[in-house]
Amino acid sequence: MMRGSNTLPSLDALKDQAKRLRSRLSGEGETITHSRSLELIAAQYGYRDWNTLHAAVGNRPPFNPWMLGSRVKGRYLGQPFEGEILAVHALTSQSGRYRLTMKFDEPVDVVTFESFSAFRQRVTATVDENGRTVEKTSNGRPQLELEW
Repeated sequence: MMRGSNTLPSLDALKDQAKRLRSRLSGEGETITHSRSLELIAAQYGYRDWNTLHAAVGNRPPFNPWMLGSRVKGRYLGQPFEGEILAVHALTSQSGRYRLTMKFDEPVDVVTFESFSAFRQRVTATVDENGRTVEKTSNGRPQLELEW
């Protein structure tokens, strides 16, 4: 992500990134302070230091790209869909994650076996800020991928 981008993560998400970085480095035998991990995250986003990044993010509410009633399209279990968001819940325990309930315009067949079908029209999934689930299908793709 480049400096000046208007889609910087929230302060909580940035702090969580710093915590994960510190933990990862510690697991590899390199100990750094929390302050140093914040500085490294700031550099990753193109800012000279944590204070500058903090000021750029400010105390704005977390970015929520998913709005109740919005039209969405994407792929669910590899099948294309278009639909409407019926419910949105920001997960406070998981920064940058949202539980969405969607109603597809047309039911999606979630079974790939030729002699059997199972259709779904209403789906609830937890996605990140990019509209992808952490859970993957057997081919390694996210179970749900929303398009912008």
